[in-house]
Amino acid sequence: MSHMRKQARATMNLAKFIVCTDMLIQKAIFPVAGLGTRFLPATKAQPKEMLPVVDKPLIQYAVEEAYAAGVREMIFVTGRHKRPIEDHFDMTFELEVALEKANKQELLDVVRSVKPDDMECIYVRQPQALGLGHAVLCGQRLVGKEPFAVLLADDLMVGETPVLKQMVEQFAEWRASIIAVQEVPIEQTRRYGIVDGTAVNERMIDINRIVEKPAPEDAPSRLGVAGRYILTPGVFHEIATQPRGVGGEIQLTDGIASLLRREKVFAYRYEGKRYDCGSKDGFLQANVELALAHPELGPGFREFLKSLAL
Repeated sequence: MSHMRKQARATMNLAKFIVCTDMLIQKAIFPVAGLGTRFLPATKAQPKEMLPVVDKPLIQYAVEEAYAAGVREMIFVTGRHKRPIEDHFDMTFELEVALEKANKQELLDVVRSVKPDDMECIYVRQPQALGLGHAVLCGQRLVGKEPFAVLLADDLMVGETPVLKQMVEQFAEWRASIIAVQEVPIEQTRRYGIVDGTAVNERMIDINRIVEKPAPEDAPSRLGVAGRYILTPGVFHEIATQPRGVGGEIQLTDGIASLLRREKVFAYRYEGKRYDCGSKDGFLQANVELALAHPELGPGFREFLKSLAL
């Protein structure tokens, strides 16, 4: 084989590898059927996932993160009151025509960027609020036998490299389920799934135990699960065969704990910051910090905050 042919074949193989690693995770599940009771009355008539942080709803941040990681099939597990989410990612013909006629091209581009042409949105109902594990199980037929991501819109994740993209890059190397984790105060372990395991490197932990919302005295570590997962399809069987766990719900954590008996599962200390937008405090913090970082709003907003400090 000539040198040129060898080089061409090597280039083709490299291209295939790049495509393969970029396309590893094509599907993501967004469990969005919750009632959002902590934000009542704001969520009485609108989904909590549509609450805006600066100028975008929470769910859009999560979808943009998934898209940046190579995901193109967005699976929303919804409830009966979640129609605004479907509308948000649908085409708004009248609005686009009005903006076009008014020659407001910049705003028209913003509206059209919400759903890129190569992104597909699919909606499936969760008939009963039976927990996060059950919500993920509702997407099983759409996921099939592929590895997939799960993103919780309540957790707004900000990183120089999007957090899910970091995890996809790790998945390309380890080819096993990966859970995003962060250190949490010991008194807050009741709010999280908590993992314990053996450090593989600075950021990866080989999990040997995961416990859902343990009391501080029972927590195996301070590593709390954040709202990003890459899971192998084997987790569906484990979720489906679990009894109801904490709160009488079908817990995703319990399914992952069962999966550990059959497969490797890793925890990943992500680079970035998480805002718990399921709480009012976290939601307000996200709005303030992202407003300060906004290229147009930031300078004026910073001056406003300074005036309040006086």
